[in-house]
Amino acid sequence: MTRFSDISAVYFLEEPIFGSTDIPYLTFSQRLPDLWVCVPHLSHGLSKEEINLQLKELLKVFFINKNAEEFIFWYYTPMALQFSSHITPGLMVYDCMDELSAFKFAPEELKTLEKDLINNADIVFTGGHSLYEHKKHLHSNIHPFPSSIDKKHFGKARKQKSEPADQACIAGPKIGFYGVIDERFDINLIRAVADARPDWNIILIGPVVKIDPGALPRNPNIHYLGSKSYDELPQYLSGWDVAMVPFMLNESTRFISPTKTPEYLCAGKPVVSTAIRDVINPYEKNKLVTIAHNEEEFIAAIENWLALEDKVNWLTEVDRFLLTNSWDLTCADMVDYMTTTFKNKKVVTMPRSSVSKVQGNMQNLLKNS
Repeated sequence: MTRFSDISAVYFLEEPIFGSTDIPYLTFSQRLPDLWVCVPHLSHGLSKEEINLQLKELLKVFFINKNAEEFIFWYYTPMALQFSSHITPGLMVYDCMDELSAFKFAPEELKTLEKDLINNADIVFTGGHSLYEHKKHLHSNIHPFPSSIDKKHFGKARKQKSEPADQACIAGPKIGFYGVIDERFDINLIRAVADARPDWNIILIGPVVKIDPGALPRNPNIHYLGSKSYDELPQYLSGWDVAMVPFMLNESTRFISPTKTPEYLCAGKPVVSTAIRDVINPYEKNKLVTIAHNEEEFIAAIENWLALEDKVNWLTEVDRFLLTNSWDLTCADMVDYMTTTFKNKKVVTMPRSSVSKVQGNMQNLLKNS
């Protein structure tokens, strides 16, 4: 979205915040010249139906004196249809990042809403090849986009000279993971690694969500450092010896394409992963990461990477592979697909609001393409 904001205004609608307000309202936070984060503020105690009704009304207010056909609606979740289906945009995009219906506590209506979204979307993107293969029969204009990377950002880890204080105080080999610790996270695998190698330090960064924190292993060599900002991640990565993707193989991980895999590699860190399909292909296929099928293999793979002193040849192959992997290229390819779709519809523009400077729009982009 930051890259799309270079060519158009972007309004990113987040989950509502609930408080004591009697009147629902939207707040706008300007993150870049043409990137706005919009947050609905609603009253505590509303039913699901009341929440969607109020969100619907807030959208109506937002579109006062605006032409909806000049907007592209970009959906990350079908649930947003519940409060936006009354508006017909110039273009509708479904960015299907995961098989959300397979996640723990997924709403019952999710599958029905996704069917509606796919039927109405002009174009669909999927967050990986496995998900694409699973969904491709559902839409005539669907395209896979595996996880990409911000090379400049994560490449900082290779040059970082010092670690954050809460990690710098941990002595010994560091085996790290960052991300949400939820039902996909293999707790037993982490416990087995910590038990087998008490001289290793397991660094876990991220929030604990949808699982009981009391069920997490509490070995002395497992360090839960909590959530960190995106800007901080390269600093933590710089101190790791090996990075890991310790996901269970279940319905919620069947189609995932972990963004952290190329980010770890960009940071120059060896990666050991469970047998996630979109990690096996292309990363293991190109001999860039190690796949482990059980606890013993996972431990052995980490040991092999720790013992490998000369990683120059491996890093050379990593950099060669990542040469064509960046969010800039992803954005450009998406724009190409959207442009083709626009040509089969009405060309739409994405104007700035009165709080943002008017400069350029997608129509100009299309004329020059």
